[in-house]
Amino acid sequence: MIAEDLDQLDTAQLRERLLAMQAEIRFKQAIIDKLTHENAVLKRLKFAATSEAFSAEQKSLLEETLDSDQAAVEAEIEALQRKPVAKRQPRREVLPAQLPRREVRHEPEDTTCGCGRPMQRIGEDVAEKLDYQPGVFTVERHVRGKWVCRCCEKIVQAPVAPHVIDKGLPTAGLLAQVLVAKYLDHLPLYRQEAVFERAGHAIARSTLAQWVGECGVQLQPLVDALTAELLRQDVLHADETPVAMLKPGHGKTHRAYLWSYCTTAFNPVKAVVFDFADSRGGQHVRDFLGLPGTSAKPGWKGHLVTDDFSGYKACYELGIVEVGCMAHARRKFHELWAHHGSAVGEQALKYFGALYDIEREVANADYDTRLDARQRAKPVADALHQWMRQQRQKIPDGSATARAIDYSLKRWVALTRYLEDGRLPIDNNWVENRIRPIALGRQNWLFAGSLRAGKRGAAVMSLVHSAKLNGLEPYAYLRDVLERLPTLPASRLGELLPHRWAPLTSG
Repeated sequence: MIAEDLDQLDTAQLRERLLAMQAEIRFKQAIIDKLTHENAVLKRLKFAATSEAFSAEQKSLLEETLDSDQAAVEAEIEALQRKPVAKRQPRREVLPAQLPRREVRHEPEDTTCGCGRPMQRIGEDVAEKLDYQPGVFTVERHVRGKWVCRCCEKIVQAPVAPHVIDKGLPTAGLLAQVLVAKYLDHLPLYRQEAVFERAGHAIARSTLAQWVGECGVQLQPLVDALTAELLRQDVLHADETPVAMLKPGHGKTHRAYLWSYCTTAFNPVKAVVFDFADSRGGQHVRDFLGLPGTSAKPGWKGHLVTDDFSGYKACYELGIVEVGCMAHARRKFHELWAHHGSAVGEQALKYFGALYDIEREVANADYDTRLDARQRAKPVADALHQWMRQQRQKIPDGSATARAIDYSLKRWVALTRYLEDGRLPIDNNWVENRIRPIALGRQNWLFAGSLRAGKRGAAVMSLVHSAKLNGLEPYAYLRDVLERLPTLPASRLGELLPHRWAPLTSG
C-alpha cells in the first residue's frame, strides 16, 4: 500500500514526506535520549539513596518514588521505540495455593475447522493473576483452551486479553486498589505492603512502586483528555497549595505546589485537574491555560475565579477575565470581629450575610433564574460599597480595619462581577474544598519524592477526585477504566472521562 502511494508522488512530494519523517524521527530520538538520561540518573539516585541522612520512613518513601519513576520512564521509552526496553525481568512468583481461585475461561468463538470438521480440545494454557477486594486476596485463573483439527493439523486458541501491565501479575482490581489507597486514602506503599501482608500475601513495595509508575503512564492520555475537556469550559476556579518535594542528593526538601483547576458547582460538567509544579510562579498557571507565549495551541479564554494571589495577575493582562472571591473579602472582617469584637467587622458581616442568603436561595437554579435573583443583591452590594468608603475615611492608615476595607475596595469590580453573570460563583470556596483533602494527605505523604512523582500523583488524583465529584465510587471507576483502557481506541477515550463514564452492562 505504501509503495503504491509513493508511486503516485512526484519528486518534490517525496522529498517533503522524507523531510517530515526525518524530523519526526529526530524528535522522537531526542525524547528517547532525554528519558534514557533521566533513567540513568534515577538508577544512580537509587543506589546513592542509602548514604543520605533520611529517617527509615523517609528512605522508604524515597525508594518507592524512585522505583515508580524508573518504571514510568521505561514504559515511556518502550512506547516511543515500539519495542521492549532491555530491563531486568523479575522472577514471577507462584501464588499461594491457599488463596481462593476463580476460573475465567477463554475459548474460541468457533471450533469448527475450515474443512467443516469439528476441532478437538488438546490442552490449555493457564495464567494466574492476583486480584484483591478490600481485605481479601483471590486468584483469577485465566484458562485458554487449545483446539486442533486432526485433519488439517490446525490449532486455534483464544488470544491473550490486553492488560494495562503486559504479562503482569495484578488484575485491574488490584492496581485500582493500590492507586486509590495511595492517591485518595493517602497510604504510602510501605503501609500498603503491611496491609497486604495481613491479608495473606506480601507484595514488595518495590513491585508496588513499579505498578504505580506503569499505571501512571497508561492513564496519562485519559488525564490529558480530561484537561482538554476542562479547558473547553468558559468559567474555571483555580487555587494552589504547598507540598514539600525532596531534592535527592541534598537530603532536604523544598516547597513545591499542587495547583488545582475545576469547573464551577453550576456546571453540569464536574471535573477537577491537579497540576504539580516545583514553584508557585505564575508561569505555571499560564502554561496550564496555554496563554500567549507559553503554547503553540490557542490559549484558554474565559472567566477565572481565584483568590488575590499575585501569580494570577499576568493572566488578566492576557485576556482572562478576573472573578474575585467574596469569601476572602468576608474573611478579613470576620477576623476583626472574632479577634477584636470590632463593630465595623460585625456590620460588614451583616452585609456579606445578606449577599450569601440570596446565593443560597438560587444555588440549584439555572443561570437565568440566578441572574434575576442577583438583581436583589445589587442594592445590598452597592450599600456595602458605600458604607466601606465612608468607614475608610474615618480610619487611619495601617490599621487592621483599614487593611480589611482596602482589600475589598481595591478589588471591588472583580468581587462583584458575579452579579452580572449567572454562570459565575460568588467565591472560590468550591475549588478550596477540592484541594482540602490534599492538604490533609500531606501528613501521610511527608513529601513528594520527585517532580515526576508529583506530576504522576496529580494525574491520578485528577481522575479519582473527578470521579468523586460525579458521585462515582473511585475504586469501581478506576478498576473499570484500567480494564477497558488497553482495548479502547483513542477516538473513544472520552467515554472513560468521569462525567461521561458508565459501567459496562452484561448482555
